[in-house]
This record gives sequence, C-alpha cells and structure tokens, in this order.
Amino acid sequence: MNILFVYSLDDIQSPAVLLQTHQQMQFGISYISSLLIKHGHHTKLLVTSRILRNKNKIILNEFINDFNPKLICFTAVATEYSFIASIAKYVKKTYKDIFLLIGGSHASLKPDEVQSGDFDALCIGEGEYPTLELVSHLEKGLSPGRIPNLWIKQGTKFEKTPPRPLIQNLDDLPFPDRQMWSKWINDKSGKVSSVLIGRGCPFNCTYCCNHALKNLASGAYVRFRSPANIVKEIKAIVNQYPAVKEIFLEVETIAINIEWATELCSKLRDLNATLAQPLFFGTNVRITPNAHLEELFAAFSESNFRFVNIGLESGSERVRREILKRNYSNNDVINAVTLARKYSLKIAFFNIIGIPGETADDFKETVKINKTCLPDWHMTSIFFPYPGTDLYDSCKKRGLLNEPLEVRMERKRITLDLPEFPKKQIRKAYIWFDYHVYNGFKPGYKILIHVFRTWLGTRYYLNYYYRILTGLAPFKWIKRVLKSY
Repeated sequence: MNILFVYSLDDIQSPAVLLQTHQQMQFGISYISSLLIKHGHHTKLLVTSRILRNKNKIILNEFINDFNPKLICFTAVATEYSFIASIAKYVKKTYKDIFLLIGGSHASLKPDEVQSGDFDALCIGEGEYPTLELVSHLEKGLSPGRIPNLWIKQGTKFEKTPPRPLIQNLDDLPFPDRQMWSKWINDKSGKVSSVLIGRGCPFNCTYCCNHALKNLASGAYVRFRSPANIVKEIKAIVNQYPAVKEIFLEVETIAINIEWATELCSKLRDLNATLAQPLFFGTNVRITPNAHLEELFAAFSESNFRFVNIGLESGSERVRREILKRNYSNNDVINAVTLARKYSLKIAFFNIIGIPGETADDFKETVKINKTCLPDWHMTSIFFPYPGTDLYDSCKKRGLLNEPLEVRMERKRITLDLPEFPKKQIRKAYIWFDYHVYNGFKPGYKILIHVFRTWLGTRYYLNYYYRILTGLAPFKWIKRVLKSY
C-alpha cells in the first residue's frame, strides 16, 4: 500500500529545498516509515511550510496524483497544528477516499482539540505498530477499529481504544528511514547525521511535556538501545552516506546510566579503529548535583567525542529551582564545564530567555554564568508556552494566554508580555546576547555579525527572502561569510 507522510516546519531553508541539514530529520515518522517498508509497503514524504502559502496545495496535488496514497499520515507539534489541520481539511474536501491519520505530541496531549479536525484517526503515543495495524486493515478493505493507541472516527464520534504498552526493546525496530528526507535537504554532502539512542526522560522540567507523555501508556518510559544496535546503525549510515564525518547521539541525557554510556563509548572507540577517517560524536548531558561525570567525559575523550550540549536554561538558581524544576547549582554547571574541558570537549549551552517569573536581574545571572563558562557556542531561545506543560498551565492561570499565541518562528519571537520582564527587554536581551557574553573575548566584528544574524532570524518574511536571495548562485557568498562567524 502507498502511504504519504506530511511534515511541516516554519523555519525553512528555501522554497526549493526546505531543510538545512540531515539533523532536521524527524525521527517519529522516520521510524514508522521504516517499519512499513519492512512489511512491504511504499512510503513517500512531503515537507511543507505555511510560508509557501498556495504553493502547498499545488505540491500536495502533485504528490497525491503521482503517488496515489491510500493513507496520509500527518504529524504536528502545537505550533504547527493549525496549519496541518488546514492541509487536512483541503485533502478531505478534495480527495474524500484517502484515510487521514494524525500523530505527534499535540495529538497525544490535546486529542479533544484535534478530534474536531478533519482527521479519520488520531494516534495517541507511539505510532509504529498502531500505524502498521491500521495499514493492514485498510489494505484488506476493512473498516478500521479496535486498534490500541488509535482514536478512530466512526460516524460522527470517535472510538477511543486504550493505549498499548510502550515499546520496551527499541532494538526490535528497524533503523529510521533516512532516504525519505533526501529530496528535502539542502546539505547534499551530509557531513553530520543524528542517531536516536534512546527514548524518554526521567526529569520533570516544567517547560517540557515529557512528564505528560510518560503517563499515556504503561511500561518504562526511559529506554535505551543496546550499544551494539546503535553501532550497527552508525555503520549503515557510513555505508549509505560516506561523506558523514560526525554523528550526534540524540537522547535527553546520556548521563542517566553511566555504565551503559561507557559501554557505548567503548564500542564507538572500537568502530573508529576500523575506519580510515574516525567519526566525531556529540550528545546531550544533563547536569545533576553530585554527578559523577569524570568517568563519562574520559570515555568521551577516548571515543572521539567533539562536544557536549548542556542545558543551562537559566543562570538564575531561583528560576531553575522554583520555576523550571531543575535542581542544580551554578557551581555544578561550572564544575561540569571545567571537567569537560579537561578532556578537550567543546561545550554548547542551551539558554531560555523570557521564562514566566524571570526578571531582568535573573537574565543578568544567565549572562554572568555564560560569561564565566564561555561556551564554544550556544542555542539560545525565547520561551514559548507549549500546551501540555506545567508552565503553559501556569501562564493560563496568570492570564498571559488571553490572546492567540504567535506561532510563527517559535522561540525566536516573543509571545508573552511579562510584567516582570517586558517584551522590549526580552527582545533586546535575545538579539544582543552574544555581545553581553562574548564582548572582550571575541573580535567585535564577529560579535556584531552574529547579532545581525540573530536579528534577521526574528524577522519572518525578511529572513525568508534573505534565504531565497542567498540561495541564488551570485549571492551564496553572503551566507558563507555570515555563517563563518
């Protein structure tokens, strides 16, 4: 059977090639696609964006007419849902016989909202085996029903089937379908790729929905693949994409199970010993009090890890403790950074600006610890209240969500006007963050170029047309110059 996947994103590379790198591949639908292919089905991917406007319908029609799918699978986070719902509405009106399924975090966390759309079924939780079972029903000409994890429309109402247990042995799944993304990625060289090494998170950060997702089904929520299975996938990537030089090991934090992580590092070291050009690696590390990171960082160094991402989020211990539920001290962060640099690891920080309850003085604490640690790079964003999170509920109680949220360029544009940290101050703090942190440590012109790029990234259409311009051969040098800083 032919199954079409539809994935949308806001911050696209260009109208012709929407994704910038292989790392933007979405793992959820990639795993579902690979399982369907393993069982003899045919899949195809359509990547779309609201900024393309009517062009979306033209491309969609071409895909449907050429591929003739019997099922279209949509996925959406909260900020993309209204756009995806409009696409589904058009499909249902134009192609009445195609079955429409939606999954993803928003469908799982807000099914009562999603069932009012034009979808024939909703997937609540993990989607691999529910989708496979649905395809089996459709292929046989059966009316789908009683499929665990799926809410299926029966007339005017939905049949709400209880969830199945979470997949405990992730090694049972085939490797994700990377080929489906090739058409949409700008970086044809593919020097960096990502591998999902585990699922779930044991922490309860208030800006994250993991705490809600883990209550949707029975079974252990935090699961890791075996080191042997991970290495097997990396070998497959290197064989398929010889240009790959670096693998990002995607997981909420690799430091939950040090014994498992060091075993993985040992196998990565053995793999690199067989390669003419050893691979570099990177991953995420969550700081916790009294974390025993020396053994882990030593193993990273021996296995050719190039960097670690650390979620600082806020430099204010009060904000982390009282608002975010992240209980570690600034000394814990500084000690982890010092230890990482002892083993020649580069450091990247995640920072959030404009957290409800954060003040301008709290932001100064974020600047201060960034200036102390001087991360080699950072991923700084503006807070966005995602439905299903504790902070979303808190914002609602405070009356901060009385107006529709601005969903375009989420985490780059300000959505909340906080009395304790007004919009103008947040915007200025976000755009000039590099200046505040690196002034005196980096050349001024490099800092100002980064400030300009950050400012450009907050302008929806200006950023879009900049990417169109710099995608043209005579102007590609502009992007190369700006990216080099």
